Amino acid sequence: MALSKNRIKELAKYKQKKKRDEEGVFVAEGWKLVEELARKFECTTLIVTEKAEAAAKSSGLKAETASDDEMGRITLMKTPREAYAIFKRPDTRITKIDAKGLTLALDGVQDPGNVGTIIRTADWFGIETVICTKDCAEPYGPKVVQATMGALGRVKVMETDNLSALLKDAAERGVSIYGTLLEGNDITQEELSDDGVIVMGSEGNGLSKEVRECVSQKLRIENWPKGRETSESLNVAVATAIVCAEFRRGKR
Repeated sequence: MALSKNRIKELAKYKQKKKRDEEGVFVAEGWKLVEELARKFECTTLIVTEKAEAAAKSSGLKAETASDDEMGRITLMKTPREAYAIFKRPDTRITKIDAKGLTLALDGVQDPGNVGTIIRTADWFGIETVICTKDCAEPYGPKVVQATMGALGRVKVMETDNLSALLKDAAERGVSIYGTLLEGNDITQEELSDDGVIVMGSEGNGLSKEVRECVSQKLRIENWPKGRETSESLNVAVATAIVCAEFRRGKR
């Protein structure tokens, strides 16, 4: 059954961040991603094309059917997918960092693809919480959601407008605060804990002054060979993956 003009008009409003924020929802597209997120989040709306009708039916999710053209009019992506879903967004407020296990904190990482990839990386390395500052890319924005490849359902993504206060409180409780800095020590030579906060800075500016002051252990990823002329810096998502791998190395 085709979508009505009014229905299409209503769904198209979710392209606006304001609309998504007002209703406390986020959008995911593509059947594999939608199916995975539906296990963790409440799905309030599901639209599928004929390609995904059978899959939606077998999953038990209630779906509306749309043509490819109709899907193209509501999609938030450049290319429409076979499934479009609206999910209830969880509470992202955080008041205290857990002293047990590793937590990732992102200080002003603005590229949505990088934020999504970092969440996916956290999932891979068993890090269950990622904290984003308010000047990070919208953690439940469409580009971030797509880049997580479903990891959003297993990683708690929290937001804060005062990361330094959270870090200071954690440090006072004995939590180690690790930060990647140019003046840091070679990460491969450092003793790394199974507990603590790993703070990654923005692509252009690194860690903010307030957050930098909270770091108790400064880390650096050395280029190879040392002293060779090379790129100015690593992509923040790539750097995060390297840092996470070092924290997990030899600890299975």
